[in-house]
Amino acid sequence: MIIGSGFGGLTAAKTLKRANADVTLIARTTHHLFQPLLYQVATGIISEGEIAPPTRQILKDQDNAQVVLGDVTSIDLEKQVVHSSLLGHDYSTPYDSLIVAAGAGQSYFGNDHFAEWAPGMKSIDDALELRGRILGAFEQAERSSDPVRRRKLMTFTVVGAGPTGVEMAGQIAELANETLKGTFRHIDPTDARVILLDAAPAVLPPFGPKLGDKARKRLEKLGVEIQLSAMVTDVDRNGLTVKHADGTIERIESWCKVWSAGVSASPLGKNLAEQSGVELDRAGRVKVGPDLSIPGHPNVFVVGDMMAVDGVPGWHRVPSRADATPPSRSRPSSRGAAPPSVRHSSSSTRGRWPPCRGTAQWSRSERSSSAGSSPGSAGWRCTWSISSASRIAW
Repeated sequence: MIIGSGFGGLTAAKTLKRANADVTLIARTTHHLFQPLLYQVATGIISEGEIAPPTRQILKDQDNAQVVLGDVTSIDLEKQVVHSSLLGHDYSTPYDSLIVAAGAGQSYFGNDHFAEWAPGMKSIDDALELRGRILGAFEQAERSSDPVRRRKLMTFTVVGAGPTGVEMAGQIAELANETLKGTFRHIDPTDARVILLDAAPAVLPPFGPKLGDKARKRLEKLGVEIQLSAMVTDVDRNGLTVKHADGTIERIESWCKVWSAGVSASPLGKNLAEQSGVELDRAGRVKVGPDLSIPGHPNVFVVGDMMAVDGVPGWHRVPSRADATPPSRSRPSSRGAAPPSVRHSSSSTRGRWPPCRGTAQWSRSERSSSAGSSPGSAGWRCTWSISSASRIAW
């Protein structure tokens, strides 16, 4: 049995394709999510379907594998049973060998109430929520005659200067300075203020000073304001409070806030530790052996963002898998095309389509359509809209 359909779980399932074993993969979603590109969904560069192919579709030709939907609530190591729930019904599934790849979630460092006002970016729902808030901020500013309110609406704050935060801040700045430039009548999107904050003294601290300095200069060139050694102490509807290294307190009025400051491993790690005595690190990751098993249970393995392992030659722990890609600025020439890593999940005609810039997505025109037509010709149009899934508190 495999818990989780992320990189670790899906790789494990595919690796067992020719094994003499029945493979059951259980996950809380029906798709595999390519998390490194969530920030592009959040800013409308790509659609959510391009980074979330159905797990069953991926494994449909693997005869020894089945996918079941469910939220794993606990693991009984003694009885070798996984307990899960789905739509109010409880299930118990026995296993011979278990691979736990339940990943990690957003960490607010004990301030979970921040989540209401500063969403993280760990799921498709998170990205769609942020897309609505980001684009909604410009739309509200367009209709507001109050300069103070406009300034708050057009101030975007990103907490956390790791890869996700760097990418997000840069993409919002590019959205304001390039994609939306000249498209509004009552506001100038280039007046938007994008602020990147981190309690650490450097950008991209896990990647060393050379890369961090390069990312900082690139962001500053895009117009992003960077505040380092700046700890966010409070977040509310209208903004956030920051404590700087010299002890000064600053209040930033900002309607749209993004949280990318930390991760914590799945609570299943604690569940395993309580039964087996295995150690957890500060982020809740399970300290496994060189073969990724937990002590006393050679048939139970922990992989991906849930695991912590030291002392293995050639192995070095990196930040969360979702944050494992270097910062990059999407090139306009590739806009509208599926990212190479997930291109298999999009239309076979995608490669023929001209780029669709910024927050735009290609869609079939309701007024005219012709078989075989492509974007840029009759029957197609380039458009964007606020996500209907967003739950915006206007």
